[in-house]
Amino acid sequence: MDKKKNKDKKPAVWQRHHIEKGPHLEILRARFDWLKHPRSQKEMKRLVLESNDWVNVVATTPDNEIVVVRQYRFGTGKITTEIPGGIIDHGEDPRSAAIRELKEETGYTCNNWIYLDSVEPNPAILNNVCHFWHAKDAIQTGEMNPDEGEDIVVATLTLDELRSEIQAGSFRHSLALLALTKVFDVWKR
Repeated sequence: MDKKKNKDKKPAVWQRHHIEKGPHLEILRARFDWLKHPRSQKEMKRLVLESNDWVNVVATTPDNEIVVVRQYRFGTGKITTEIPGGIIDHGEDPRSAAIRELKEETGYTCNNWIYLDSVEPNPAILNNVCHFWHAKDAIQTGEMNPDEGEDIVVATLTLDELRSEIQAGSFRHSLALLALTKVFDVWKR
């Protein structure tokens, strides 16, 4: 097959015939879409996890240190180093959510917000978007107020310290790493 001939070719859109609701899972809602395969016309049941959109915040201090959070993650059973972030509440815009998450998780605030980008975390099964923000010249103005299920330690790292944590494997959150690459070259040694 000549791949160049397929350069501009796009797969067909599947037709959804009906939706079957699945269990409500706190931050995710499962549903099953019945779709018709565009070529074979065969109906197939596919899982979709519905979720509110998310935000991740690359917060840098006036000294250009990166604000990070360390917390236990239930999915991996490990303590991780990440950047502040979380779920956008119903009716909340991404910038307001970024401001809220930074303050709740770290006690930091910022007047200089820069929108970096957004990505689809896993379009194979998730229907949401993750927004990336840079809180430039963030300062600690109060106490953190984490959610009930969070036990967070806040720290600031130089770029070299952050790179060391990434190389050591303690900073592994893929969306947080991607957000950081919008501001820094985190892979440089």
